[in-house]
Amino acid sequence: MTYAMTLEQLRIFVAVAEREHVTQAARDLNLAQSAASHAIAALEARHDTRLFDRVGRRIELTEAGRAFLVEARTVLAQAERAEQTLVEFGRLERGTLTVQASQTIAGYWLPRHIVAFRGAWPHIELRLAIGNTAEAVAAIEAGTAELGFVEGEVESDLLDTLQVARDQLIVVVGLSHPWVDHPPATAEELTETDWVLREPGSGTRSAFQQALAAQGVAPERLRVGLELPSNEAVRAAVEAGFGATAISASVAAPALENGLLHHVPFRLPDRAFHLLRHRQRHRSKIAQAFVALLVA
Repeated sequence: MTYAMTLEQLRIFVAVAEREHVTQAARDLNLAQSAASHAIAALEARHDTRLFDRVGRRIELTEAGRAFLVEARTVLAQAERAEQTLVEFGRLERGTLTVQASQTIAGYWLPRHIVAFRGAWPHIELRLAIGNTAEAVAAIEAGTAELGFVEGEVESDLLDTLQVARDQLIVVVGLSHPWVDHPPATAEELTETDWVLREPGSGTRSAFQQALAAQGVAPERLRVGLELPSNEAVRAAVEAGFGATAISASVAAPALENGLLHHVPFRLPDRAFHLLRHRQRHRSKIAQAFVALLVA
């Protein structure tokens, strides 16, 4: 049976070649002389090539030995770099974290946590993709992102969820809307105006529809005049005077402060922001560090 050469054999060969002395090399490597001699003999026997000439009490590299020394040093240097890579990953000095978040979370809640993480681990690359809740769930299930952040509850046998924050949905209208002076008193009255909503699959839309259903109003009874793909587009449409919308208080805050929107005093339940992780996939040290920062 033949055996491939090992990194240990290469280390011994290089040490012997640099010192031109087996005993000294063995001592410096904390090996028995017989172990060092055996390693050299195994390399020579395997390839039927002498690496050293024995000249009296000295040894000298042969032509093959000199050529092999160059390659052995290269291999050992590459092995050292490979090991250092794992060390850096273990110490969070290197690596990448992929995150998929819904628009509300990515735009208004997550950035400050990304900045804090960057300050703690500046050499980690964080890649953030933004979509709606359904897209974030799909990314975690498919393994294209390690961590996901969504609004509301998620039902999936593949995912673990952890609540990391809470958010308040509010109803807002433009300044010329009748609800500025005569707000709805019941959930039934919400069906009497046009609405601007996010697209199906959005966590904001799902949370609003669940709140309506809980108050006895079927979501399909809403007069949805516009479906738009971003929080900013929804907010801008309502600012321009089209209908009403239910939106995160964080998203509405700048427009409310600048007098571009009116907060309708109709109470909606708050909702949870959830962290998503795949139940079966390995959880990297980077991801664990990010989660620890969130819940600290």
